[in-house]
Amino acid sequence: MTLADRASAVPPQAWLRVSIAVAVLTIGLKTLAWWLTGSVGLLSDAMESLVNLASAAFALLMVHVASQPPDAEHPYGHHKAEYFSSAFEGLAIMVAAAAIIWAAVDRLLHPQGLQQLGLGLVVSVLASVLNGALAWAMLQSARRHRSMAVEADARHLLTDVWTSAGVVVGIALVAATGWMVLDPLIAIAVALNILREGGNLVWRSSQGLMDKRVESEVQAEIDQVLKSFEHPAIRFDHITTRRSGQRRYVDLHMHMPGDWTLRRAAAVRASVEQALMSAVPGLRATIELLPSDVETHAADQEDLI
Repeated sequence: MTLADRASAVPPQAWLRVSIAVAVLTIGLKTLAWWLTGSVGLLSDAMESLVNLASAAFALLMVHVASQPPDAEHPYGHHKAEYFSSAFEGLAIMVAAAAIIWAAVDRLLHPQGLQQLGLGLVVSVLASVLNGALAWAMLQSARRHRSMAVEADARHLLTDVWTSAGVVVGIALVAATGWMVLDPLIAIAVALNILREGGNLVWRSSQGLMDKRVESEVQAEIDQVLKSFEHPAIRFDHITTRRSGQRRYVDLHMHMPGDWTLRRAAAVRASVEQALMSAVPGLRATIELLPSDVETHAADQEDLI
């Protein structure tokens, strides 16, 4: 088993708990780096780690909610709860970006020298290595379990890694050139970058709540299964799909000869449903049986009047 396979086998909840622990550790390391150097760029990096901690904790809560079984009030389950986690993380990133810009502008107006840059940068790099390793492992798990919350947290961690890299390079330039103005300018660039990432997370969350169709690779699996059941007496139409958190849904019409017995028709439908759910784990298929000579027009606008 490869390292990627081992990482993907770990459930989302476990990685989010690890993310919380790593966030606490990196907050301490980055705060130490800021305290040693006095760099507003490193301060912005530490503030983003605070967002990591809040986001991971909220994501863990939402993953727990999403895993709850259907009940009387939520007969289709709670899978969309993960999208709220992504939206929360995006909004939290935006707030952090605003705070970073505020601190950077103040430093532009009131410049000050930096101290102990070497030790401060070493501490910052160590925190970034931890975040990078965790983000890679969480992405493996997110792809396998189709967890929006874990993917959002992992991508935020990756943004944090690139942010830290930019800060380290910038602080090194400050040390080499003595241009103090670079420090707050780097912090502003960091804020604009994470602001963009926050906007992307909020947008993706909104798309999830809008019942977007399944991914192209999942659609291809569905099409392949239906193609395998093609027969002069059987055809499929009105195929629609949607995704809800980790769950995927497909609705379709299955036409077959009107003189078939109900038992025979139901047996064929059961075979199609089983094949679809075997090809796409977590898929829920709803198939309406119709005689071959019957057409439906459920999508016509006049039917909605």
